[in-house]
Amino acid sequence: MAHATIRMPGTDAQSSLGALRARIEQLATEHLRAVDEVIETRLRSDVPAINHVSRHIVNSGGKRLRPLLVVLSARALGERAERCNDIAAVVELIHTATLLHDDVVDESELRRGQATANALFGNGTSVLVGDFLYSRAIQIAVEVGSLPIMKIMADTTNVITEGEVLQLFNCNDPDTTEERYLRVIRAKTAKLFEGAARAGAVVAGASPGVEEAMARFGHHLGTAYQLVDDVLDYRGSADEIGKNLGDDLAEGKPTLPLIHAMRHGSPDQVTLLRNAILQGGRDDIGDVVRAVESTGGITYTARAAEAEAAQACRALSSIPDSHFREALETLVEFSVSRKH
Repeated sequence: MAHATIRMPGTDAQSSLGALRARIEQLATEHLRAVDEVIETRLRSDVPAINHVSRHIVNSGGKRLRPLLVVLSARALGERAERCNDIAAVVELIHTATLLHDDVVDESELRRGQATANALFGNGTSVLVGDFLYSRAIQIAVEVGSLPIMKIMADTTNVITEGEVLQLFNCNDPDTTEERYLRVIRAKTAKLFEGAARAGAVVAGASPGVEEAMARFGHHLGTAYQLVDDVLDYRGSADEIGKNLGDDLAEGKPTLPLIHAMRHGSPDQVTLLRNAILQGGRDDIGDVVRAVESTGGITYTARAAEAEAAQACRALSSIPDSHFREALETLVEFSVSRKH
């Protein structure tokens, strides 16, 4: 796969998404089931509230892309040991913890089509259960007994937190540049994809060069994934994407479609967009969507995602041909072709 093309919701190409995911999961179903068993076992607590909130967020329909990335990366490089399942569980627990904390910070009420944990159980409970998930992930990583893996997970978590803080400072700032925006998404989203792919390579005993190639793969895949998310915020629907249209705008987040639109819009459009970012909310969502569309913000962001996807696939050139490498390439296609 030399290039990945974003197929937006509503096109005929969307009918192939189920087949793409089925093709990937066919090679990893057994591993993903084992990962879920690890997560279910290790999330048990003597505190009922922790069990309740953990089950709510873990079982709320996530795609499991990040643990899948660990498994496929390790298998593509010849690893067959079960310990990649434990590391995949660590990655998913870290991801889940970030979701709990994100929803509190963003005051989100809907995720994956369901009420968020903070909406159901309150902010305090969500934050503390997120902390529990982080600490449980650390415990599992320690038990794996690999210092390189522990370093990857520690560095990854640190960078994600930095990205979240950077995003806070970008909120309600209409002067946020494309460079600042990219720095945020590469930290808060792409870094965990990168860590997952790198961890898979480390588990498989890959050479430093191959490890770096897998890290690049995950980095570009994660960046593409977030860019598509930002497109869907203006193109999707609550039923399709599991959150409300314009959620990022409501939180005052200047994502790439908006940033591009402000660079190329008319004076009236720029004023509209600046005010929308400054004030947050969805009062002008119809006018904002039209401005983003008419200035090419959606197309620009989609092409940026395609470029990242192509770089992700090029990073796999040093990996031997196999069904698992093909699955990694298919994962790229699925990530940029999805509608939720």
